[in-house]
Amino acid sequence: MSDKGTVFVGSRLVDKVYAIVNKDGKRTVKVVASGLYRPNGVAFKDGTLYIAELSKISKIEKVDDVLDNPPKPTMIYDNLPKDEAHGWKFIAIGPDNKLYVPIGQPGNNVLHDDAHGQIRRMNLDGSGAEVIARGVRNTVGFDWHPENKQLYFTDNGRDWASEDVPEDELNRVTKVGEHFGSPYCYQGNFPDPEFGWGHSCSEFTAPVGLMGPHTAVLGMRFYTGNMLPKSYKNSIIVARHGSWNRSKKVGGDVVVVKLNKDGTVKSMEPLITGFLENNSYIGRPVDVLQMKDGSLLVSDDWNGAVYRITYGKANMASK
Repeated sequence: MSDKGTVFVGSRLVDKVYAIVNKDGKRTVKVVASGLYRPNGVAFKDGTLYIAELSKISKIEKVDDVLDNPPKPTMIYDNLPKDEAHGWKFIAIGPDNKLYVPIGQPGNNVLHDDAHGQIRRMNLDGSGAEVIARGVRNTVGFDWHPENKQLYFTDNGRDWASEDVPEDELNRVTKVGEHFGSPYCYQGNFPDPEFGWGHSCSEFTAPVGLMGPHTAVLGMRFYTGNMLPKSYKNSIIVARHGSWNRSKKVGGDVVVVKLNKDGTVKSMEPLITGFLENNSYIGRPVDVLQMKDGSLLVSDDWNGAVYRITYGKANMASK
């Protein structure tokens, strides 16, 4: 979301980035960029929109002023692999004013080179790129703790080991260069049956929370608003896209992860359910975003929709 309240929406399967503009109570959707390749990731800072495609990152400056006639995005970084598997990017700008971008494993579970399975950060002009986390199979959601500024990220576990293991992860970066296990160890205690030989899970940083087997945890944000109950303050709102190859599907919801004072996970509870009915999807949550009034936006790529979630008395919420 921009400072002026414009909501920018990326897309994984089509070539466009959209802007949702709310004016005089009426919402309109505009295309701010097209002809792009998997422009999934969007981030905003100081009037500039950053767009991450499969293998490059671009920007549009003063984007709120050019919504009706946007220029072609200017490329700032293109040193990214072009693998399709786990190739779409989520990006965000950290409290250090740097742009963070993940590069997933180029397959379900593979021994990859040093350019994959990681999270990088760089200056906002694309310079100074460095790897800050390794052993990351596929994260498309991360955010920073509002108090201690530590980076938390979701990570999808591997497929085809079992229906029930490994579980997806919620991880926390406490120092630059930490290794989170993939492809050698998952969920902190599950040695990979293919590549775990010769390794111990104790070599790697364990997750702070387990998010369920094959739930496809994606977007996450720390909640700092006042509309939801006070118990949700500084908790993590997580979109679980839902399993695709599990016989009994799980996920397909939005959950609240509450933390202990030491930053570890205290509990996980449902916030929004109903996307999964009779083992079939009627919607699949992808990402979440807090609005200025404390309400939540949830994107759903099954229906190509964005929902606004408010909280209040029953008669207010039903209007």
